[in-house]
Amino acid sequence: MTQVGKILVLIIMAFSLMFLGISSMVFVTSKNWKDEATKRKTEVDKVKKNLTDAKAQVEAAKKQLEEAQAGAAQATKTLEGRIRTLEDQNKRDQQQITSVREQLATALATSQTALAEVEDRRNQTNLLRQQKSAVEKQANEYALRQAELNDHIRQLERMMETATKNNSDLRDRVAKYTTLLQTHGLSTDITQIKGMENPPPVAGEVKKVDPTNKRLEITIGSDDGLVVGHQLFVYRTKPRAEYLGRGQVIAVDPDQAVIRVLGSTVQGKKIKEGDIVSSTINPRF
Repeated sequence: MTQVGKILVLIIMAFSLMFLGISSMVFVTSKNWKDEATKRKTEVDKVKKNLTDAKAQVEAAKKQLEEAQAGAAQATKTLEGRIRTLEDQNKRDQQQITSVREQLATALATSQTALAEVEDRRNQTNLLRQQKSAVEKQANEYALRQAELNDHIRQLERMMETATKNNSDLRDRVAKYTTLLQTHGLSTDITQIKGMENPPPVAGEVKKVDPTNKRLEITIGSDDGLVVGHQLFVYRTKPRAEYLGRGQVIAVDPDQAVIRVLGSTVQGKKIKEGDIVSSTINPRF
């Protein structure tokens, strides 16, 4: 039972005693008032004493109640402070748990990355081992091949010595032949020489004759395949077709050339502008 309950019980008891005293007085008055009064007075004194004790107990109970309330308030205040402390601690713990979870997630991702790197390195190691084995095998093959190549190189060196000697001899011969060609007024250009071997089938006209009748300007040139050294035949078609002589190209441009008449013309005839020059004996017009 609480202190408040005890106080209420005492108050009810006090009112019961008072009601009992009043009832007793009425009873004594109706019978033997004096005896009853004495008896009731004793009872009333007893009741008063009990009431006084009850009041003292009530006061004590009130004091205890006030102390209990004060203690409860202090305990409540302490508990509220403790609750706030616990809430703050719980908040910090939650933040720490969140941080730990994030760190754990990061660590998990890092570990997965590390595992992937380890797996990749393991694969690379296996690949390097295979490549090493292949390289060692190839190196052995290369060693054998190198021995063969060394023998071949020695053979080539001997052949090169021979070729170098032959090249030197050929250079001397080319120099002599070049000097000989230049002495005879012939071109040393290999393009011209090859062109002279296979003159193109061309035909043109004489567009200018020098006073000596020894140099002619013609209407065909390098664009038609002529090179210095080509020989051309000179014809006349009017009033009748007749052969006049031949000439050799001594200068060439893309669209014209200069030829020198070789020897004398047939019966000493003069070459005129409009006469025909051709690389074939029977030119087609």
